[in-house]
Amino acid sequence: MSTEAPPAAEQRSGRAGTWAALRPLVLRLHFYAGLLIAPFLLVAAGTGLLYVFTPQLEQLVYDRELHVPASPRTASVDDQLAAAQAAHPGASLMSIRPAPTPTDTTQVIFHAPDLPESFQRTVFVDPHTTEVRGILETYGSSQALPLRAWIDNLHRGLHLGDFGRLYSELAASWLWVVVLGGLLLWFRRRRTSRKRLVVPEPGATGRKRLLSWHGAIGTCIALGLLFLSATGLTWSNYAGANVTQLREVLAWETPTVSTDVVPPEHQGHHGHHGHTAHTGGDVGPERVLRAAEAQGVTGPVELTPPTSGGSYVVQQVQRHWPTQQDSVAVDAASGQVTATLRFADWPVMAKLARWGVDAHMGLLFGLVNQLVLAALVVALLTTVVLGYRMWWRRRPAGAFGAPVARGVWRQVPLRVLLPLGAVTLVVAFFLPLLGVSLAAFLVLDTALGRWRSARS
Repeated sequence: MSTEAPPAAEQRSGRAGTWAALRPLVLRLHFYAGLLIAPFLLVAAGTGLLYVFTPQLEQLVYDRELHVPASPRTASVDDQLAAAQAAHPGASLMSIRPAPTPTDTTQVIFHAPDLPESFQRTVFVDPHTTEVRGILETYGSSQALPLRAWIDNLHRGLHLGDFGRLYSELAASWLWVVVLGGLLLWFRRRRTSRKRLVVPEPGATGRKRLLSWHGAIGTCIALGLLFLSATGLTWSNYAGANVTQLREVLAWETPTVSTDVVPPEHQGHHGHHGHTAHTGGDVGPERVLRAAEAQGVTGPVELTPPTSGGSYVVQQVQRHWPTQQDSVAVDAASGQVTATLRFADWPVMAKLARWGVDAHMGLLFGLVNQLVLAALVVALLTTVVLGYRMWWRRRPAGAFGAPVARGVWRQVPLRVLLPLGAVTLVVAFFLPLLGVSLAAFLVLDTALGRWRSARS
């Protein structure tokens, strides 16, 4: 039996034959996904565009709560905490964010069981005079103020709770499929110059002009859209839970500094990171903050008190580049640092997750990050509108659309169809909404086919 490789021309012919059989399937999937998922993408992109510049809006709208005149005198964090507790008596302390600059307020954050999950109540204190500048509801680990929190929840779930979050998960689940399918169709299209992959064809008219712009813009923003899809899924209900479990299995979780307290008989065996025994009492947040600063944990930080004795945690909260997320544990009784965790020691995947989330929110590179996100979203909106315009021009009068003929999957070679089906099942398992909606597409496709058959 001959072991010679088939001629190059025969190999190219085989690949061309495989693509000829696969193309109608990809085209049909791209058609239905683009037509039926695009409304969710439009809503996600539109609300995301609203969110991009909310940090600047916060600074304007909540100027009194966030800013104070500079002064050479600064009250102790203990006194600032006492002023906040007097303004909000009986509330359980959650954390403290001392003023990072002389013109910022200190944020004292309290648990708020009367508010929805992830919401807390924050008292804003002048660090120089201990005057309370205001009390506001805040949201999430980024301490979003009411305006940004409202837009954030609009983008995340349309203010419809967990049910509303299905829309954004559906959009993120399908975005990468639409992008990769579109790229495959666009790159396999015959053209006179590779330049036309990213530059619209001049002089084109009608549907050809729409397709030229749709494909060129889509190609230019493809990587950005894949990034938004991947990072968006980490916040979703069902796919996000799977991502969390996968990170746990692969030890990719975000590490936290240890707050354990070691009994006296075990002291002296842990070096610099050893833990001292807790003997009762509390040195207060001022001494804790100074101990953290001595370890280089400076800048914007959040100080979390121990729940019952034990250690305070002081963590940096700067999320723009270069990221500062170092943290230390400080024994509440002695004021001694008992453990240190540097951002440089985080696992690589934990760092990538941190950077990915912050870039998705427009925080990582400041204004540049925001402008890039805004341009990406506008380009996505333009691509979706062009896609709808192409469909509208092409569809027959009185018909829903003009997709490729049904049953095209039967033409795909078995050696391609079986691995493709296996990959689809795995992806559908990790992205449940993608699997459910894909099944819905198949049902819709079958119903439309029978309806057309009945009409003819």
